[in-house]
Amino acid sequence: MTGDGTRAVRAGLPEAVKNEPTLPGPVFAAHFHLPGDVSGPYAYGRDDNPTWTHLEQAIAELDAPGGNAHTLVFASGMAAISAVLFSQLGAGDTAVLPDDGYQALPLLREQLSAYGVEVRTAPTGGDAQLDVLDGAKLLWIESPSNPGLDVCDIRRLVDAAHARSALVAVDNTLATPLGQRPLELGADFSVASDTKGMTGHGDILLGHVTCRDAELAAGVKRWRKIVGAIPGPMEAWLAHRSLATLHLRVERQTANALALAEAIRARSDVTGLRYPGLSDDPSHTVAARQMRRFGSVVSFDLGARERAERFLAELRLVEDATSFGSVRSTAERRGRWGGDAVGEGFVRFSVGAEDAEDLVADVARALDLSHGAV
Repeated sequence: MTGDGTRAVRAGLPEAVKNEPTLPGPVFAAHFHLPGDVSGPYAYGRDDNPTWTHLEQAIAELDAPGGNAHTLVFASGMAAISAVLFSQLGAGDTAVLPDDGYQALPLLREQLSAYGVEVRTAPTGGDAQLDVLDGAKLLWIESPSNPGLDVCDIRRLVDAAHARSALVAVDNTLATPLGQRPLELGADFSVASDTKGMTGHGDILLGHVTCRDAELAAGVKRWRKIVGAIPGPMEAWLAHRSLATLHLRVERQTANALALAEAIRARSDVTGLRYPGLSDDPSHTVAARQMRRFGSVVSFDLGARERAERFLAELRLVEDATSFGSVRSTAERRGRWGGDAVGEGFVRFSVGAEDAEDLVADVARALDLSHGAV
């Protein structure tokens, strides 16, 4: 059986041809030669591109090993999320969204409501979305949630939704396919912002949708064509190149995240620590059933805005930046954006691939120095 590392390195590569590159370079083309009747895979650059094709095949192999999956890549994670929601929902339909998920979801909720879609929300933790499922056409799950790191029982929610004839989409951004495979848990769509851990270097905006059902995939693709939410060929090629190190990055980052979480757990001056990989985390039991790796994000609360900002300023190996999943550690005081139900001292920490002992020491030093801010 092919392991994750081998799959990540080999995914989406074309058949070997003598004197041709193993990973063909990006194809820059707005149009293709198309004499006579329209046929063949490539006609116009908003429909398809050979560079997308290789990347889509690669992601499909990671999201659904064994085949029988369709992946579509997008210009950003939000483009991918929007494509699922707006291709599947219309006036009079009902959608269930998490109320503790990605910060842009409230904007989508406003737009869906403007189009006549009823939107219900409930927290991720405790499988609370079960309580508002009746009559819904689509359930949107984000597990682990961002930034609170709550986890729900995906298979339980999927079974309940399907029993009510509802579709299920799972935002798998934080876990990546090496941490969790929503399609194997029964979901209809696995969606991710590949800006984060999938590409892992903080230099590409990209997103994707993977599903097994060809008709559902066709609807998402039609939406992509209508709105033109397509990635550039260079971004797609760079993303494919980045996938080859996904296994190495995820293994290192998740090990570092656990080491950092354990070090923080030992301190009495930090509250609200969350990391699903900790044995005493409220989400650990459920997460351990459905996740193979627990991700690179740790969250905690320093109580006050001033202390959190002093902590971030004192860090030497960590960049004060939004987003997560990069090989370089980043952290931010999440409350500065507004919109998330977190305290003023809440910190979302994205653990990178530095040496764990260096990172833990840097965080400990910054925490010690931050006491003078309150």
